[in-house]
Amino acid sequence: MIRFENVMFECACGNVKQLPESCIPEIVFSGRSNVGKSSLINKLINRKSFARVSATPGKTATINFYNIKKARLVDLPGYGYAKVSLSEKKRWGMLVEGYLNSNRNIALIVQIIDIRNGPSKDDIDMLDYLNKSGIPFIVVYTKADKLKKMQREERLKELGNQLMQLKSIERIPFSTVTGEGLDKIKEIICRHIEK
Repeated sequence: MIRFENVMFECACGNVKQLPESCIPEIVFSGRSNVGKSSLINKLINRKSFARVSATPGKTATINFYNIKKARLVDLPGYGYAKVSLSEKKRWGMLVEGYLNSNRNIALIVQIIDIRNGPSKDDIDMLDYLNKSGIPFIVVYTKADKLKKMQREERLKELGNQLMQLKSIERIPFSTVTGEGLDKIKEIICRHIEK
């Protein structure tokens, strides 16, 4: 079993030339700005604020690498934040595309969607890309504790309809508050690292 607590910050890369050599499996966290990528990483490694969390969307402007001995956790910059300049959006786009297209040892992508809002156009584009890429991925619905039981069942049904093309992809409701879904996510990550 992977010991997620044995984590070390490795580096933050603002451009593709800075990317470290891809010599161990990488677990990649992708999603919109402020969807809870860093919060999920912090919950996984059981640290309060190891991965930088911000109330302000668009704060992660680099690809952040965290080493957990047998693998790396990779926090991609969030996409879709409207208040960022066009040149900054372009830079982020080139950085993320450069990362994904640079023949990395990507074991799994954890695509994160806020359960309350459902997938944005950018999320749909990313899911389409992942579906065609052949890279293994799962979908994690964050902020699951923010909905009441009936609302949540309704949202999951709607999301099932919106993401019909992903029938075979695992989808996990997750909450940083209650820890719901954490064990399942860990199990899937471990499975992909050890493949």
